[in-house]
Amino acid sequence: MRAVDELYYDPFDFEIDNNPYPIWKRMRDEAPLYYNERYNFFALTRYDDVARELPNFRTYRSGRGTTIDVIMSGIEVPPGVILFEDPPLHDLHRRLLSKVFTPRRMADMEPLTRQFCQRVLDPLVGSDSFDFIKDLGAQVPMRTIGYLLGIPESDQAGIRERTDRTLGLKQGTFREVTPEAFENSYQLFADYIDWRAEHPSDDLMTQLLNAQIEENGALRPLTRTEVLTYTSMLAGAGNETTTRLIGFIGQLLAEHPDQRRELVEDFSLIPGAIEEVLRYEAPSPVQARYVAHDTEYYGQRIPEGSIMLLINGSANRDERHYPDADRFDIHRGAAHLSFGQGLHFCMGSALARMQARVVLEEVLRRWPEWEVDYANAEMAHTTSVRGWGRLPVRVR
Repeated sequence: MRAVDELYYDPFDFEIDNNPYPIWKRMRDEAPLYYNERYNFFALTRYDDVARELPNFRTYRSGRGTTIDVIMSGIEVPPGVILFEDPPLHDLHRRLLSKVFTPRRMADMEPLTRQFCQRVLDPLVGSDSFDFIKDLGAQVPMRTIGYLLGIPESDQAGIRERTDRTLGLKQGTFREVTPEAFENSYQLFADYIDWRAEHPSDDLMTQLLNAQIEENGALRPLTRTEVLTYTSMLAGAGNETTTRLIGFIGQLLAEHPDQRRELVEDFSLIPGAIEEVLRYEAPSPVQARYVAHDTEYYGQRIPEGSIMLLINGSANRDERHYPDADRFDIHRGAAHLSFGQGLHFCMGSALARMQARVVLEEVLRRWPEWEVDYANAEMAHTTSVRGWGRLPVRVR
């Protein structure tokens, strides 16, 4: 049994995950290089350290996974999950996807995203409550990414539910990830890919089926498994993190009604408010890396084969970098690490920002005031994202 004041961080402990900030602060102050014997991982929590090492792929590798459970399981990650890749393969795949996530395509998505919001929210007008996750977070991002990929709307809810079941953790336990988990994940999209191959359209699946990458000096099409893996990754990563961002928007603006009223009066403040939500509550707050060779940090040896956690959610609250870091302030105007840094910077960041802005605009137009029903709220727990699984609010 641990002493009450012992510093202990465990990413599988739901009680810690519900509010990790006090422990992360102690780690920054008392153990800037933290070590957990039970799971054999190290962790960096200060802004300067995390910002420096996120792009350092030569020492901290992504190719064995970027979540602690995937690395601990020791499985081979299939090609196409660029989050789990290192250069040069990562660079080849990222260049391909950059042709898909163009600024023009993202701009074209805004009217459709607004239509999705309106379809969801208009029937709720007149009621005294709604849920930021069930009614918005679980709906709008999935519909947007589903439209981009060409997945029929009737099938989107089922895909999201199966993704939630796959990612969900059980309290206090490490769950081994198997190769079948990846295969089951991307096989969800097999029928769509096969149908789209026979019926091309103006969507991402068609682009991926027609795409070519340069390998060993020659162009080749993507394999079927690569197309499936890309599609699965885009559907999962593009959906889950934006869902949690929408939940944190609902929570933090309920807790800061004066700042929410400023947004009601001036929608031009909304983009800055979303950046502060991202800084204050990172939807993906912990990035895991495999240590590729012996290295040293703070005078301590880190052996090859260890796991390093780069805790960007802690770095975003580092008082050494942000004055009064635990204060939520929509006027702060500070950059953050919630979308990563360097070669793994989130390619979907513009899409996530646009969706969050549109959702908030449409909510504020209908309900300028709300308060969270915490008695019926519930956190979701995974090793890749953190946030609300349910966030009902009362409106008036």
